[in-house]
Amino acid sequence: MAMTRRQRQRTIRMVLYAVFVALVVVVLLLVDWESVSHNFFLTEGFTGNWQDMILVAAKNTILYTIVAFIGGFVLGVLLVLMKLAPVAPFRWVSTAYIELFRGLPALIVIIFMGLGVPIAFGWRPPGGTVGAGLVALMMVSGAYMAETLRAGIEAVPKGQSEAARSLGMSAPWTMTSIVMPQALRIVVPPLTNELVILIKDTSLLFVIGLAASQKELTTMARDFMASGPSAGTATSLVFAALLYLAITLPLTQLVAWMERKQKRSR
Repeated sequence: MAMTRRQRQRTIRMVLYAVFVALVVVVLLLVDWESVSHNFFLTEGFTGNWQDMILVAAKNTILYTIVAFIGGFVLGVLLVLMKLAPVAPFRWVSTAYIELFRGLPALIVIIFMGLGVPIAFGWRPPGGTVGAGLVALMMVSGAYMAETLRAGIEAVPKGQSEAARSLGMSAPWTMTSIVMPQALRIVVPPLTNELVILIKDTSLLFVIGLAASQKELTTMARDFMASGPSAGTATSLVFAALLYLAITLPLTQLVAWMERKQKRSR
């Protein structure tokens, strides 16, 4: 007797479930759990390193992210105002900057600011090596935030600014008091995404070398792979990954909640 369409779909689902369970059982049987526990979850790696990982590395990661985000946001606002300016050279400069830094890997910009500029000009940004790395992160994130802000400004109905201008408000006052507040409300979710990206990009600072008190999570975890109670194992990397997730997962969930809220309000 031929199966109905619904019976076929149910059978296919059952087969897929069986394959999945079989694969999980095979993996569980093949994995050397003792080796996994020793190399990735060594207890001494958590109990012996937690102060440096949390009180120094995680704190620095959050601090670097906040500084880079604020600097990038200010730069992004400046760039988007230049891009929307009636003066053509301002638009050209802003467009060239945005296209340049959106097209370059953040790692290249960090090395350029941290190593290239001091060698070429004998000048280092305030804050030394860390300052140079943060300036690089600001330069890159500012380009992305400018495009995000531009999209938000263009999403505000033109009737809003036209009504403000008809009431006698100047163009700058209309932009700052009418358009920008609405645009910022629209772009909060993508800006929060940019914040999450910046958290992860702080790991790139390890390439320019950091002092012990300046290390962020990735640098600290890499060093603990060679020294300390978890030396010779990847436990410190697992520790760092868990801390990154503890920071980023609440933010990604917040973005999802804000997007659902915005969708319901439309």
